[in-house]
Amino acid sequence: MTQEHFHELIHVVLDRLGAAAPPHELFAGGVEDWHARARLAHFLTQTEEYHAEALELFLSVVDAEPNEELAQDVEEKVYAMQGLSALEAADKATREAALEHINLAIECAESTDFLYKYILRGELWADRWNLMHKLRMTEEAEAEADERIAAFDGLAEAVPHNSYLYYGYRFKAHLAAERGVVLIAKDYMHMAIHAMEIPPAYEQGLADAFAATHENAPWILREIDRATPNPEGLHWDI
Repeated sequence: MTQEHFHELIHVVLDRLGAAAPPHELFAGGVEDWHARARLAHFLTQTEEYHAEALELFLSVVDAEPNEELAQDVEEKVYAMQGLSALEAADKATREAALEHINLAIECAESTDFLYKYILRGELWADRWNLMHKLRMTEEAEAEADERIAAFDGLAEAVPHNSYLYYGYRFKAHLAAERGVVLIAKDYMHMAIHAMEIPPAYEQGLADAFAATHENAPWILREIDRATPNPEGLHWDI
């Protein structure tokens, strides 16, 4: 991508988002800076007509090497690979590539002991498992979720807010819902919720969602998700 086209795309983002636009300084490094390319790609994904440009920019970041001494740098690379995978996952023809790139995000995230500011390791694994499920690799995905759960389940007291457990149990709950096993789906979601921080304001809504007695398991899980606080705004220990 040329510097000229890169700057044109920056102005597309700034003009379209108006007051909500990011500061121009985010892209100050220009097309030569992988951070600037990744940041611009994230904003371009918000407009479908620019998904091709977002994909091009994300792909240009695949071989970028973050500074492993800086949590923010590693996190930015992980976030870019997660964004690339999400774009590719939307198209059946590129889901194999999406799996490859979420694997790269996981590898990068797990290469350090940082507690990242925005990225949750458990969510990255859930992205992988959901992709595997779409690619008819459900048995392998569920086995991996079981491995993550087994590795951390005994650490509930020491690590009470655990993204691996939340997303692992949530994945298993949704598989159970697809299979029509309502009670098991709800049990897994109970275990998932126990692995996260629940502010008091959400407790009644969650209780009401879990109290549903009909057999439409996917609907019940959607209601539970609506009543659950956004994981991005919570404290996590891992």
